[in-house]
Amino acid sequence: MSKHAFNRQESWRYKRVKPAWRRARGVTSKIRKEEAGWPPKVKVGYGTAAATRGLHPRGLQERLIHRLSELEGLDPKIHIIRISARVGERKRLPLLEEIRHRNFHIANPGKQEEKPVTTEEPITEEAPSSEQTQIPPTPSETEEAAEEDPQPGTMKESPKDEANEEEEDK
Repeated sequence: MSKHAFNRQESWRYKRVKPAWRRARGVTSKIRKEEAGWPPKVKVGYGTAAATRGLHPRGLQERLIHRLSELEGLDPKIHIIRISARVGERKRLPLLEEIRHRNFHIANPGKQEEKPVTTEEPITEEAPSSEQTQIPPTPSETEEAAEEDPQPGTMKESPKDEANEEEEDK
């Protein structure tokens, strides 16, 4: 059972009412009366077990780290490391290296650290070319070809055009 997000009554309606929970005390309050269709009221039954309260979802205690010296006395079997957002990349890289060396879990490793960058490009095999699978050239490619032609005014005549001219001559 997941814990409900307990919001203060009418916080979704009024901008001046913040969502931080306050007990409903009104005489006609629907939340206080626990009427159907209204959000649930905070009760004892929604609490978490004392053994797991405040732990990271992996079941480890989360520790915020700013520098290497703060790693002293931490156990990889008990703690998970979260690197402070205020640590820059220059200090973050050696810190990540040391954390990995000590086999700690990292709660916020970052995008570069999650996936190693591969320098190889995927190899794709080309299908045998046929007239149906060929892609027609884009207009920019045809313009470039026209600019390279030394005599842009001349056009090549097809055999059909020659046959039409002969019939017109007769």
